[in-house]
Amino acid sequence: MKKAKYLALTLVSIILIGSPAAFGANNNSGNIAADKYTGNNTASANAPTSGEKNTEPEAKVKLTFWTMGDMNYEELANTYMKEHPNVTIKVQNTGDTNAHHNKLAAAFSAGSGTPDIFQLEAGFMEHYLGVQDKFYNLNDLGAKDIQTDFLKWKWKQASSVDGSFQLGLPADIGPTVVYYRTDLAEAAGLPGDPEGFSAAIDTWDKFAAVAKDFKEITGKYFSDLTDLTFNALRDQSVDEIYFSRTDGTFFGDTNPYVKRAYDFTVKGIQEGWISNSEIWSPEWEQGMNDGSFAVVIGPAWLAGKIKSSAPDSSGKWRIAQLSEGVGNWGGSFITLPKEGKHPKEAYEFIQWLVNKENQLESFKTKGLIPSTPALYEDPAFADFKDEFFGGQQTAVEFGKAANRVKWVYYGPLHDKADTFFKNALRNVSEKKADPAKEWNYAVKQAKTLAPPG
Repeated sequence: MKKAKYLALTLVSIILIGSPAAFGANNNSGNIAADKYTGNNTASANAPTSGEKNTEPEAKVKLTFWTMGDMNYEELANTYMKEHPNVTIKVQNTGDTNAHHNKLAAAFSAGSGTPDIFQLEAGFMEHYLGVQDKFYNLNDLGAKDIQTDFLKWKWKQASSVDGSFQLGLPADIGPTVVYYRTDLAEAAGLPGDPEGFSAAIDTWDKFAAVAKDFKEITGKYFSDLTDLTFNALRDQSVDEIYFSRTDGTFFGDTNPYVKRAYDFTVKGIQEGWISNSEIWSPEWEQGMNDGSFAVVIGPAWLAGKIKSSAPDSSGKWRIAQLSEGVGNWGGSFITLPKEGKHPKEAYEFIQWLVNKENQLESFKTKGLIPSTPALYEDPAFADFKDEFFGGQQTAVEFGKAANRVKWVYYGPLHDKADTFFKNALRNVSEKKADPAKEWNYAVKQAKTLAPPG
């Protein structure tokens, strides 16, 4: 009998997990790298040592905080320490996302060396929910009281099945949108304005028809990649994608959303409106700049990648809403490993770190899309205009997309299974392989990942 406990990973299995393509990227003043949290080297923040002017000064507390990449968390920690002189927060920043999480897994295995506070990338969440006993349950520290401040789907990503255990507080997110070239759209007779373009592709049938016509009129590709096209439909699955959250069984072959995503992408390949470039490749980046394709379907953080890859096309891009539904790729949570000796003080800090005001600051300084929906109507967020996107209020579009996301379970084996289907599509595109045979082989491989009977 297949058991739910199969999903609880050992510490050894967590080490060296992850795939570079599973993570997002941080929009750093409009200029980002391919990996979401690639950024600074180790940095630390030192606090004042004087106590607050109380009748009884509070005990000194030292906290360590491991972060990823080019965040503004060091600056926020400095601000917090000025307001809480009894607290010292040492921020250690790791540039590589995999190395960051492997370092924590190694500390868990060794039984020592974990930080008080750890920034956890969303793509790793299911791995660490499998060893939730290594973390403080934030519900025990008061997290339930602030749950309604955050997007429901984002909160649920860090929750146990019954919701009793909360592993992390929501930080940034990566809702999916459609980036498109207005010059190419208008050359094919499509609306150049975001509302009109969104309406033109608001179902996948309409998307495919527009894409086919676009290729016939312009001779160019409509969509940039097989991977991102497949992702967009795959992530519209209801509740689960490849694996059951209850017992870990594979059911991707009978999930109609996975089959639809596969067949739709095959259709784009065969009709010639999906480029055969690979994600993060020089050809993909060049295609953004020279107009080899009209559309890039991707998360909010990809805006920075487009800016850095396509400087010559500034002002020609806009952001529209995705057909039928929205997925999320990337983002992070703030967690408290259980080895930490000061959970109360650590929780007080992380609750402050992800509040509405500080998520707005993270957006303004680093482009991190907030997980607090109250900000989406706040003029300080909504009025932001991006000249690269023709002065469009891009934050408004990201907020619309974030509110359309529905929670879906990925599971610790998602990336491995997903790779089989991506390889199948690549074979269809590059080798003209038979789509049905490639699908069957991908399913056969994915089934080997499921727990034994």
